[in-house]
Amino acid sequence: MVECKVQKNRIVCNCSYSCSRKGHCCECLSYHKSRDELPACFFSDMVERTYDRSTENFILTHQGEKR
Repeated sequence: MVECKVQKNRIVCNCSYSCSRKGHCCECLSYHKSRDELPACFFSDMVERTYDRSTENFILTHQGEKR
């Protein structure tokens, strides 16, 4: 099994909500997937602070961005 690098993950995690999953990316992904959402790291800091983690919000905020 791969070792989770919680401390390293916490440094780059932009989630502004205090929860037990911060730094535990696999748990965070699983949680948000079960709610039909995306985790904070999929959003800019400004959009993340709205706490709207819906896939619709992700699409709206990324429409027109160049890859």
